[in-house]
Amino acid sequence: MSPSPMAVAHATARLRLALAAARAARLAWRRVDRDTPGPSWVAALGPVIAAVAGAQLAAAQSTEPWLEQLLGRDDGKADSDRLNPAALAGVTGDGVPLLTALQIPVWTALSLVTRGVPVVQAMARGQALLDLVVRTAVADAGRAADSVGMMARPAVTSYVRVVESGACSRCVVLAGREYGVSTGFARHPRCHCGMEPVTREHQPKPTSPKAMYDAMSDAERRRTFGEAAVKAIDAGADIGFVVNARRGMATATAFGRTVQATSEQTQRGTFRRREFERLKAEGAIPSSRSIRGFRPQAARLMPEEIFRQAEDREHAVRLLRRYGYIF
Repeated sequence: MSPSPMAVAHATARLRLALAAARAARLAWRRVDRDTPGPSWVAALGPVIAAVAGAQLAAAQSTEPWLEQLLGRDDGKADSDRLNPAALAGVTGDGVPLLTALQIPVWTALSLVTRGVPVVQAMARGQALLDLVVRTAVADAGRAADSVGMMARPAVTSYVRVVESGACSRCVVLAGREYGVSTGFARHPRCHCGMEPVTREHQPKPTSPKAMYDAMSDAERRRTFGEAAVKAIDAGADIGFVVNARRGMATATAFGRTVQATSEQTQRGTFRRREFERLKAEGAIPSSRSIRGFRPQAARLMPEEIFRQAEDREHAVRLLRRYGYIF
């Protein structure tokens, strides 16, 4: 396997969801009143948020069936450790609520206009940013679901990076690399690479960057690496030296914050209910109190922050359960 067709199909299906959500957002953007873009876009946000969150949910919901089909039933997995796809919808991979993230393109466009950029150009740049935000949010939700689903399966020890044709040079040089199951997925905005789990029985043979390069046409090589880089690689230079693999790559972090968390879904949902039950059991709140009006004070950690903080796999699973990512 190099990688398995199921892993490629899984990543491709997620890409289709991201593109569909981006199309819906783009159509709404084109209907924005250019005389009053701010209020006009805010008024149109409801259906856009629904489209993006729906794509995120669908991407996350595809994880469990895919893992079941790829690996079969994991007898070591507790029946209670089921992925909660809804916990990954409605926020970006950085933990920013979609309501906030999807307003950034219009404020960016307005900022450009105040600096003298023509409205048409400013709106075009805002649309490009919107496309980036939407596609990245959907892809991140799907990858986070894959990470959580694999962490909940004790048989999975690591994962291999799945890179499809058309990927950028930074991703190509990472093709086939194997990472520990708790290692955050390195990605850039609009990245659609995926991962394939590794178990004792399921060990995909990774595709090397050189194999991907050799399979490309001359035009694809120039488009991916650039003319000068292609000449260097063809002359015998190592692809990893030609391309700075880490440039622009990062695990999901929010503007340099040390802790990756979100306030989304703290007012309702699984995390809110579990925090309420935990605090009641600890005696921190009266046993007679109703959950109505309760809002957790603790930040809801994102999956990658959980993996970073966890002391071991059992600790990671406990945190995933506490923050509502698995049942």
